[in-house]
Order: sequence, then C-alpha cells, then structure tokens
Amino acid sequence: MYRALTRDIEVTVEPYYLADQSDPDDSRYVWGYRVVISNHSDVAVRLMTRYWHITDQNGQVDEVNGPGVIGEQPVLRPGDTYEYSSGCPLETPSGIMFGRYRMEAETGEAFDVAIPAFSLDTPGQVRTLN
Repeated sequence: MYRALTRDIEVTVEPYYLADQSDPDDSRYVWGYRVVISNHSDVAVRLMTRYWHITDQNGQVDEVNGPGVIGEQPVLRPGDTYEYSSGCPLETPSGIMFGRYRMEAETGEAFDVAIPAFSLDTPGQVRTLN
C-alpha cells in the first residue's frame, strides 16, 4: 500500500498484477490499482481532474490527463472516503506511476493533491535497482 497526504486529503493506492489480462509473450503486462481518497479536512472538496505520469522499465513515459476518475467527479465531505479501481497496461514487465488530482474546495479554491508513486512489478521478475 502506498500513501500520500496533502492538505488533509489522503490518497492510498494498492496495485496488483492482472495475470489473466497479461500476455508476456506479446509484451503485454496489465496491472489494476485500487485508490482510496479520504477527506480528513474540515471542508468539502470535489475531485475535478486527474493527471498520471507512467514510466515503463525502458524509460518510456505516458501522461494521462482528464476530468474526474472513472467518469465521475466525486464530492468528498469532511470524513468521507471515495474508492475506485482502474488499470494500466505496459509493454514491459515493470514500471512506476504517480500523479495528482486537482481538487476544488467548497470555498472555490483549487489545489493539487499528490497521488503517491507506486511500482508495477510482475510477480517473479528479477528487479534491478538503479
């Protein structure tokens, strides 16, 4: 589990390898990830946009921008938690992802919330640290 806290908004991510959707012989590796966003602040916030920075083991970068997550722009009131799952395919057996959510507080103030960096590792693969 990976965790980041920004302005009392906590983001945790749990990645998992999807062997049934992967085909290593065809250079296709797929991961799912579960995200939990918890509002520990004293104001309501709306998740407006997302940004993902995805790097595979060869250093190839893919950036993803868009409104909300999984077609939603959820509002989290103080104490609320929002959870969703999504996925990421790569052409290499490992990679890393991180990003940010653009939030808007009920006061109208917009701010970024960090999504922690997390690794995508195929089970059984030998990892090399650089």
